[in-house]
Amino acid sequence: MFALVVRFDLRDEDAAAAFDGLVARTAPGIRELEPGTLVYATHGIEGEPLARVFYEVYADRAAFEAHEEQPHVKTFLAERGQYLASTRVEFLTDGPAKGLPDGANG
Repeated sequence: MFALVVRFDLRDEDAAAAFDGLVARTAPGIRELEPGTLVYATHGIEGEPLARVFYEVYADRAAFEAHEEQPHVKTFLAERGQYLASTRVEFLTDGPAKGLPDGANG
């Protein structure tokens, strides 16, 4: 398993709305075309209207690399910067879990 969390801080309310639209256009391709992407969950943060957090779980590093090469993801990566004030990426290690594939539950 390969997992990461990404926090995006958006520039302003207009940027946040545009970023959310970009995410909405990207998500169907992830759901429909990426069998190695096991979890791709996007969230807002309570009390922080300009912040978004993505939780991503892939079958393995190769599945993550395949995700990064998809046309819909390349479009997202190329367009997201115009909306961002900052980004933080954290790569995760395995631990106890529920709902993840066998062998990934710590």
